[in-house]
Amino acid sequence: MTSRPQTPPLSKPEDDQDPMARPPPTTTSLAVPFPTSRKKATGVRPWLLLDSTGQAQVVEAGKHAIMRRTGLPARDLRILDPLLSYPSTVLGRERAIIINLEHIKAIITAQEVLLLNSRDPSVTPFVEELQRRLIFHYHATKAQEGNGSSPQKSPVGFSHFEDCNEGIQAEGKQGLENRDGSKVLPYEFVALETCLEAACSCLESEAKKLEQKAHPALDKLTSKISTLNLERVRQIKSRLVAITGRVQKG
Repeated sequence: MTSRPQTPPLSKPEDDQDPMARPPPTTTSLAVPFPTSRKKATGVRPWLLLDSTGQAQVVEAGKHAIMRRTGLPARDLRILDPLLSYPSTVLGRERAIIINLEHIKAIITAQEVLLLNSRDPSVTPFVEELQRRLIFHYHATKAQEGNGSSPQKSPVGFSHFEDCNEGIQAEGKQGLENRDGSKVLPYEFVALETCLEAACSCLESEAKKLEQKAHPALDKLTSKISTLNLERVRQIKSRLVAITGRVQKG
């Protein structure tokens, strides 16, 4: 009798293998992006803080910290988001005023101003003027109250204001004498006035520069009608329409 060929023995099923030799499952990677994206959404940003005495310093604060400090809801803070396009806005709330005018993005309260884009070179002149007016307002308020005590303390968590030099104090007293005892505006009104003047000055400066270019372009077009002269006038008109739109939105 011929014997049948023997079949090779079957290998053990996979379940019988050593569990320690199996590669570990890779199902935990799906949960990784969630905390990272949330951290980016509520990221910390640098804010320039000017307190009631006129002292300025940069503080790092997140969205929730600003909400607790100013009492503003999250939807109002979106107005200052540089990644979103919002029209010019002056929004008044119970405890704060939100400013979004041209290059100025700020929050004004009764005791401090929080400026978002203070590192922008175009904002530097505004910051210097605002600080000068707040320092003058501080000394004017103290002189009007007739209080010779030490300056007010800054908000909790920030350094105290140091006494200004005698020259600044003399300037403040002289200013009060010129006003003939007129009432000093509240802190938030002084800051708001400075923001509005800075925005108007920016638009006025652009309009003057455009006017200086418009008159020669119109004279050339009047003397000679050509494609080049027409294109120059068209570009100037487009810029004028853009400035007008910005004024109307404000």
